[in-house]
Amino acid sequence: MQDLSKTAERIFQLILIKPSHYDDDGYVIRWWRAMIPSNSLAAIYGIASDCAERKVLGAEVGIEITVVDETNTRVNIPALLKRLAQHDNFGMVALVGVQSNQYPRALDIARPFRKAGVPVSMGGFHVSGCLAMLDGKAVGLDACREMGISMFAGEAEGRLDRVLQDAASGKLEPLYNFMNDLPSIEGAAVPFLPKANVAQTLGLSTSFDAGRGCPYQCSFCTIINVQGRKSRFRSADDVEKLVRMNWAQGIHKFFITDDNFARNRDWEAIFDRLIELREKDGIPLGLMIQVDTLCHKIPNFIEKSKRAGVTRVFIGLENVNPDNLTAAKKNQNKITEYRKMLLAWKAQGIMTLAGYILGFPADTPETIRRDIAIIQHELPLDVIEFFVLTPLPGSEDHQTLWKKGVEMDADLNIYDVEHVCTAHPKMSKQEWESIYQEAWSLYYSPEHMKTLLRRAVATGVPLASLVKMLVSFATTVPLENVHPLQSGLLRLKHPSERRPDLPKESAVAFWPRFIWETVTKHLSLGATIAGLATSAFFIARDKNSKSYMDQALTPVGDHEDETLELFTKTAGGRAAVSHIHRVAELTHAHKAV
Repeated sequence: MQDLSKTAERIFQLILIKPSHYDDDGYVIRWWRAMIPSNSLAAIYGIASDCAERKVLGAEVGIEITVVDETNTRVNIPALLKRLAQHDNFGMVALVGVQSNQYPRALDIARPFRKAGVPVSMGGFHVSGCLAMLDGKAVGLDACREMGISMFAGEAEGRLDRVLQDAASGKLEPLYNFMNDLPSIEGAAVPFLPKANVAQTLGLSTSFDAGRGCPYQCSFCTIINVQGRKSRFRSADDVEKLVRMNWAQGIHKFFITDDNFARNRDWEAIFDRLIELREKDGIPLGLMIQVDTLCHKIPNFIEKSKRAGVTRVFIGLENVNPDNLTAAKKNQNKITEYRKMLLAWKAQGIMTLAGYILGFPADTPETIRRDIAIIQHELPLDVIEFFVLTPLPGSEDHQTLWKKGVEMDADLNIYDVEHVCTAHPKMSKQEWESIYQEAWSLYYSPEHMKTLLRRAVATGVPLASLVKMLVSFATTVPLENVHPLQSGLLRLKHPSERRPDLPKESAVAFWPRFIWETVTKHLSLGATIAGLATSAFFIARDKNSKSYMDQALTPVGDHEDETLELFTKTAGGRAAVSHIHRVAELTHAHKAV
């Protein structure tokens, strides 16, 4: 909580809440320490703080900002209502960055505030995506209208002043739609959160976006329809400012949330500034970035990533079958470049994480098992994050199904890319769900995790960091039945946080079971940690570890495409190889002439 004007005659209470969502038992997913920091909260807090400093509500009105990320902090509604009542409800609750799977929970949070007459606004990908791609009434938006929740579509830079002023005067509009007028973010208020909020995440890490928008056309993506296809960027000065603001409170780890930082036109200027902050000013930056599969073709990009402090890189691999990539309009992914790109990151000792989607039209349980085995054997990846192909509201996939009247699950809570929401041409719902669960145990088998540790020692990837990641990704789905990106350290539950349409459990039934579940889960978790730590200990001390070599680590050769299963097991793979050969022949013929 931040009080920026205690001497003001009136204090406007601005309560920023990032909702979580419900698990399969109906309880809010919340942790003592959550894994992923919320960039939406950081962005809105930065803008709101700027509004407070500029006195946008008048010279005698202060703005007190309260931040709640429900993935790591309980939303204490009675306490918040009491605080608002002490100020005659002079304030507003802003539900920030609400995704489709968080929308039902967001409505449940809003309900008691609206009943008390408190203004409530809601923004994020669900509202923006539905208004951008559908008819403005689809996918539950009428619930906001019926409850009197003001909907905000678009981005808040330069627009929050007006919303706060309307809320303060009791004239909050039903809809603020800026989807056709996305703002520049260069020179705008930078994302920032106080240390007290950042401390609720694992590793004391925060986030920022250096750019927004994406030029690609992936049909499953909502970013291109919410943030636009025209990229907008922060300057190197902006990035330096937010780094110094965070370093002043002892924070130096950042997740750069750009969907594809490699396509940020100012990536080099930003990296050069971060390199200077690391090497001259001594700020020990640790960064995670997201990139595409062709980033290695950009001169100096990977080398400068290392110098700027990148320790982890997330790659939108999505699939190893070119037919699936084509179906999703992910044509920028070239499987013939996967190994070159991954080995380039390995050469810098940077940990690689990849997103992998299950449920493309050509997928079956058998092909998925085959493809996972190919990845294990032939691609030098460290961590894979599996996702269920989901028609997210705001995506082209959802719009297409909606226009055709194809049945999709009505419960938005399960649009979390780990539940099946619509039919598949080759798999039943049960088969699809089962292979998703099985995929985690297939990839994170004890034997393959030992292989990953050996590769880490051979390539200079920090072993302790990899062990932590493997523990999380190997255990979260089987133990907690949630995606690892929704995980954290010590699951927290409260009987009052159960979904309203499910029966409330008595404290006598709830707490003993919760304690027993927590103990048994942590015993299993401890066994996994002990096993991986023991393996890492002996592998690190094996004199042969640094010279370890397998198919995945083998340098890319001129004719490897003729033998690798990555290229021979699918028609699309064979076609990709034929295309490369044809290009090479034409190039050779042209040079000969």
